[in-house]
This record gives sequence, C-alpha cells and structure tokens, in this order.
Amino acid sequence: MRKARSAQIARLLSQTLSYLTILILLLAALLITEAPAPAKEPVKEGAIPVGEAGLKAAGVGEIVLPEPDTTGPLSLETLISKRRSVREYSDRPVLLSELSQLLWAAQGITGENGFKRAAPSAGAKYPIELFVLAGNVDGLRPGIYRYVPSTHTLVTVKREDARGTLCAEALSQECVEAAPLDIVITGVYERTMEKYGERGVRYVHIEVGAVAENIYLQAESLGLGTVFVGAFSDEGVRSLLGAKEEVAPLGIMPVGVKR
Repeated sequence: MRKARSAQIARLLSQTLSYLTILILLLAALLITEAPAPAKEPVKEGAIPVGEAGLKAAGVGEIVLPEPDTTGPLSLETLISKRRSVREYSDRPVLLSELSQLLWAAQGITGENGFKRAAPSAGAKYPIELFVLAGNVDGLRPGIYRYVPSTHTLVTVKREDARGTLCAEALSQECVEAAPLDIVITGVYERTMEKYGERGVRYVHIEVGAVAENIYLQAESLGLGTVFVGAFSDEGVRSLLGAKEEVAPLGIMPVGVKR
C-alpha cells in the first residue's frame, strides 16, 4: 500500500516537473520574441556622404516634395524680359510647392526614362548637387536639406536655421539671411573629369550657369525673386553643409517673395 502510494506521488511529481519545464520554455521563447531590438547609433550630423545610396544607408529622413507643374502662366520670352536680380524680399514665406518647382527647374528629372534632367550636363555626368537652407518655408521645418532628383525628395542634413551662418560665410551679404530660403549649388568635379579630364572643370561651371538661369526664370514665373551670389568662403560653406571635401560650393541663390 505504501509502495503504491509512493509510486503515485513520484508520478505526480514527475508530471509536475514536466509541466513546469514546458512552461519555462514557453516563457523564455516569449521573452526572446518580444525583446526590443538593439538601439541604432544616432546618425551624426556633418560629414554627410554625397550620393543617394550613402544618405539612404545612413537612415536620414526624406521629405517627399509636391509634384512639379510642367506648364506656367507666362511665356518664356516674357520671363526672360522680366528676369532681374532681386536682393530684398517680403516677410511672406515661400511655399513648399514653390520650392519643389524651383528644384525641379534646376535639376529635376524630365526624361521619360527617368534619366534626363532640366539642365544640360556634359556627357550626362550630372556633377551638380543642390542644398537648401530653409528658414521660412511653409510646410518645411527650418534646416539644411539636399535635393535628390531621382525621387524628387529632400534629405535632411541638419535641423537648424543656418541662414545666419551662411550669411556670415558669404561676406555678410544681407540677402542671404533675409531670404526665406537659400539654394546652394555645389559641384563634384570628379564626375565630369573622369570622362573629360581637366576640361571637365569648365563643363561643370557651364552647367552651374544653366542651373542658375533655370532657377532665375522659374522664380520669375512664381512671382519670386532671386540673385546669384558668388562671394563666399568655400571651406566655410562646405563645412556648414556637412559635405565631403570633393564637393565644391559654386553659388548661393537666396529666394523670396519680391517686395
């Protein structure tokens, strides 16, 4: 009798231990499944790589821009005759749709195959990189952004209103800080020089002129004003943009509503 009772107790203990083992394994599996992913290292501002793949790999956020219009209210001849350099602007913010239109006119994709751009480029090497320093743009936080033509988006470089710093680097030209936004035109000479050698430097400068004129004419079409600023510290502007050494700042275009 005692032996039978002892055997029964032993079986109950064995079953209880089995149940406890299964329960512990289930809890462990649940904890492993719900464990938080390891925290990613924050993306450091500055030294942002040039090239869309590098920026996307760094996890930097993108802002999708409104679709650009391909028709306008004024003829090309009218825009050419009205184009002027404007250094004084009203307090009205520039709209995000207007910024979208300006960037598209400068470097936007216009070819059906997603390759050709609004401004010509020697050998289709496309050395131009556009940065936007926004301070008073309706629909866009103050900050420094880089334009990505292939997706018509802005990539955040820094979240700060840097117009004052850019103004200081541009020999304190007041229009740079007073404008709601500044478009900084930069070039990567190596992209063109790998095909054309030293002659490629000239071709990059020609392309800057084409881009700048497109911005001028598009601004006029939108009722905005701009001016091409060429006096600034190359190193100071490059450092502010967080760009690599091979990125050469070639022009600053403040943009705002005409007074």
